[in-house]
Amino acid sequence: MNYMLFLGIGGALALVLLIVGIATSITSERAMVEERLGRYVKEEERPKRGSKSTPAPVTEWITRRVAGSSYGDQLSRELARADLKLKPGEYIALMIIAAFGVGLVGYIIGGQSILLTIVGAIIGLFLPRFYVQSEQKKRLVKFNNQLADMLNLMVNGLRAGFSTMQAMEAVSKELPAPICDEFRRVVQEMQLGVPMERALENLLRRIPSDDLDLVVTAMNVQREVGGNLAEILDTISYTIRERVRVKGEIRVLTAQVMYSGRFLSLLPMIVIGILYVMNRAYMMEFFLPSNAPCGMIALALAGLLIVAGYFAMTRLADIEV
Repeated sequence: MNYMLFLGIGGALALVLLIVGIATSITSERAMVEERLGRYVKEEERPKRGSKSTPAPVTEWITRRVAGSSYGDQLSRELARADLKLKPGEYIALMIIAAFGVGLVGYIIGGQSILLTIVGAIIGLFLPRFYVQSEQKKRLVKFNNQLADMLNLMVNGLRAGFSTMQAMEAVSKELPAPICDEFRRVVQEMQLGVPMERALENLLRRIPSDDLDLVVTAMNVQREVGGNLAEILDTISYTIRERVRVKGEIRVLTAQVMYSGRFLSLLPMIVIGILYVMNRAYMMEFFLPSNAPCGMIALALAGLLIVAGYFAMTRLADIEV
């Protein structure tokens, strides 16, 4: 009894640490890049004194280990695209905590089952990644929806006599997040001496948007061959606005197919998990020596059909505009 109580307390503590880690990543005030640029560029909003928290030695050690490696660069890029104020070491520590917490919950619920513990640990390991990908998609959609308004503001500024940098600075002050945050970084990099082409390339790496790629390409071409940038951006703004409208209509029409595919793909896994917890002997019929060949073949075929059905429904709802 005391042993189960100890496991329950450990699982609750792991879940609390997971929630605190996610809350810290959301409510953190500044990103790592902004902290470095803030040493040289005067910003309007500065953090209050004493608001910075001392990083944990473990996460700092992990960050130093992955710094400079391809995996560390990939983690930094993914976190920057999701606008999460986390270092790679903190993100890896969060994945470990989530794996331990969910695995411990599976161990308790499954009656000390090693299989459910391993499955829970694997699910917990990927939960932070799913969250980061979800935040990336939300932020990308929000950025694309604001891109037409940003172009209109730049066009008005250019026609009023602003330079390209002044027009982007107006965007960073007038429009809401996330587009104002990204263009603030572009302006800060240009103020530090980074060429405009390189600053826009960094923006495109943080925001992998096809519409933004069109805008950046038009601005780079105009700087090389000349032309009326205001007219070019005005035409692109109309094109992007129409694409956003059509994408919104398609998203509404295909939402039922997307969510149906996800639900139907997860439903067998949920049913298997419930049956394994409630009636383990029934589910273990697949792995009995007398039924092992047929049982393993049936499970493998079912998994293959689930994956094929999910990708088929996803491709049906994936309409290029």
